[in-house]
Amino acid sequence: MTNTVSAQHQDQSSGSNLHDVAPRVRGIIESAIYVDDMQRSVDFYREVVGLAQADEEIARRLNAMVVGPFQVLLICSRGGAVKPIEFRGGRVPPHDGSGPLHLAFGVEEDSREIWRSRLAKYRIAITGEVDWPTGGWSLYFDDPDGHVIELKSSDWHGRPI
Repeated sequence: MTNTVSAQHQDQSSGSNLHDVAPRVRGIIESAIYVDDMQRSVDFYREVVGLAQADEEIARRLNAMVVGPFQVLLICSRGGAVKPIEFRGGRVPPHDGSGPLHLAFGVEEDSREIWRSRLAKYRIAITGEVDWPTGGWSLYFDDPDGHVIELKSSDWHGRPI
């Protein structure tokens, strides 16, 4: 079976028109979850997951947690951005979400038992666990808003993080 996305990329890259080929995407800079209690969620991601806040103050509408170089997790108040946000530099279109979402954080291969202990310390139940046939492992648990959080020691192809 041919990988459709790869085949399309090859077809596009062989074309002579520069506008037919999308510029390279360099990664995901922001991912957002929507929460009911901002303070509770910021505390959870700071204390349990170990993320640092990008800004010192906790805002009502949105907080950014640093995940890695050029990557933040946006914690957004549910319903807090259903109208466009206008500011001096431009306009952010409305967005919102409901229901449980899924996030996967890359972790080191040898950290599984440390994460188990850490989650137990905070009385957080592990809701799933996988040893991937291609390599690596995952632990799953829920955040305070029911979002499914995964700690994964390998990339999509089983290569260590």
